[in-house]
Amino acid sequence: MFPDFQTSRFLFRQIVPEDQSFIFEGLSHPQVIPHYGVHYKTLEETSLQMHYYNQLWNEQTGAWWKIVDRWTFEKVGAVGYNNYSSLHKKCEVGYWLLPQHWHKGIMSEALAQVIFYLFNEKKMHRIEALIEEGNVLSCKVVEKAGFTMEGTLRDYEQKNNRYISLRMYSLLATDIKTV
Repeated sequence: MFPDFQTSRFLFRQIVPEDQSFIFEGLSHPQVIPHYGVHYKTLEETSLQMHYYNQLWNEQTGAWWKIVDRWTFEKVGAVGYNNYSSLHKKCEVGYWLLPQHWHKGIMSEALAQVIFYLFNEKKMHRIEALIEEGNVLSCKVVEKAGFTMEGTLRDYEQKNNRYISLRMYSLLATDIKTV
């Protein structure tokens, strides 16, 4: 069963096929996609992302949640983990938020909930975050959550026909005082 949870302000629910237009809104938004790994030009293309979310859960290699305001039921963003390794007890977290919801502490709240789940329910040892150089706001989110920047992966990926470098952050179970 998919693990839903909540905070005082938000519900975290499984991304389902009916969310495709919301996912398209986020992953086509000109303020979201400059530092995000994927983007889509059409609603139809977004079916690839929907398949990805479903495949992660079915193969038990990750899970992604839509972040929903508890009172208005407005969808504001998404957060999740992928690249889960049972052998090494590690995974990678990711997230995005619609720009009208930036600077409200939403992603810090969401990431804290996912970290708690990963360490306490999934028994992770290591959580990674790969952040594109220049994404200052995202770096602040993981640093606030206690992640350590380990270094820069130079020219690590290609995006828009150019190489980009990613900052490698990690958070270990031993970094958390009370898990």
